[in-house]
Amino acid sequence: MAISYAIEPLREENTTAVISLVNSAYRGEASKKGWTTEAEIIDGSERIDLEAVNKMLLLPGAVILTCYTGNELLGCVYLKREAAGLYLGMLSVSPASQGMGIGKKLLEAAEAHAKAFKYKNIVMTVIDIRRELIAWYERHGYLRTGETKPFPEDERFGKPNQPIEFVVLKKMINVQGS
Repeated sequence: MAISYAIEPLREENTTAVISLVNSAYRGEASKKGWTTEAEIIDGSERIDLEAVNKMLLLPGAVILTCYTGNELLGCVYLKREAAGLYLGMLSVSPASQGMGIGKKLLEAAEAHAKAFKYKNIVMTVIDIRRELIAWYERHGYLRTGETKPFPEDERFGKPNQPIEFVVLKKMINVQGS
């Protein structure tokens, strides 16, 4: 029997659940159950908090899409309008639900969002040493641009235990009528 997923914009009452999900997907012991963990690269237990989420959502054209099955939050992705196109970040899937196609469904939802708002591309950043994650995005049509960006020096959300930077990935979106 196929599992039914619902993808919808974040509702305010679910903000705390999204914060817990993101932190569990990337940091701390819980994240080590999944393949998206940054726990071995970045010291600290938080990747995001309520203040950061609220700031993210105040930006024009910003949304967090959430993925549910029933009442269970399985994943989310952050999207925001930028001059270069649609920025995609914070793609997170519960460690217990990784490998079930939820990340792919969230990417598809992001691409549908981009098409609906006539963005010609989606841009993201990924930590350079996350080769398996970069390869996953490349299998889904994202290409390295050759551009890099520094990792933030704000240690509120963790401190790298080795030199890291972001690589920029981009996917062109076929927007009809433009």
